[in-house]
Amino acid sequence: MESGVAPIAAPSNPPPIPHPAGAVPVVELHDVVAVLGSFPALAGFTMRVERGEIVLLRGPNGAGKTTLLRLCAGLLPVARGSGTVAGCDLVTQRDEVRARVGLLGHTNGLYADLTVRENVEFWGATVGASTDEIASSLERMGLAARLADVPVGRLSAGQKRRTALACLVARRAQLWLLDEPHAGLDAATTLWRDGQLVFALCDRCAVSHDVLMRPTAEGVEVRARARTPILVGGAR
Repeated sequence: MESGVAPIAAPSNPPPIPHPAGAVPVVELHDVVAVLGSFPALAGFTMRVERGEIVLLRGPNGAGKTTLLRLCAGLLPVARGSGTVAGCDLVTQRDEVRARVGLLGHTNGLYADLTVRENVEFWGATVGASTDEIASSLERMGLAARLADVPVGRLSAGQKRRTALACLVARRAQLWLLDEPHAGLDAATTLWRDGQLVFALCDRCAVSHDVLMRPTAEGVEVRARARTPILVGGAR
């Protein structure tokens, strides 16, 4: 058993994803400690995530789920141990990590006075996304028709989350870190969201918590593709 991790029973486990010899994992953490103030929010955590995997993190409040996501996004320093994300060292290359990952947290990171299209164009411009890439991002998240030119401040909660996901697509994020992306959504929007994540993550890797474990057909598909959920050891 990996240190700091206790497995939680899951309905099924997917077959291992084949990887060529020498393939670099998208996330690799060894005995990582993260400290908030003087408190160890993660204590000796070890994890390896291969490209193409979906990892669902589950655990009680205070287990360290959000802390782990923020650490993988390069937003929290590693106090002890070592780790890499998207090929970048979490100790010495946190700026590079932030440029390669996309974190969807409890806030959407959108500008309310800009339209949906303008928000996606803004985030896409940080990586030089083309006009076609912007259009594809909007289309993929069901935003290309009547919503593209609507100011974000006028959108529903579900529409804002879809816009935030479109920004992740446009940014070409190599790793998606999703922190409760279903929060505040109704059942119909959750059903749609699960299906879109299956499609959008087909060639990406996502580390997330409390997500895609829903009684829907799409949720079952995601769960079948996901590694066994794990309980993060730590504090928050």
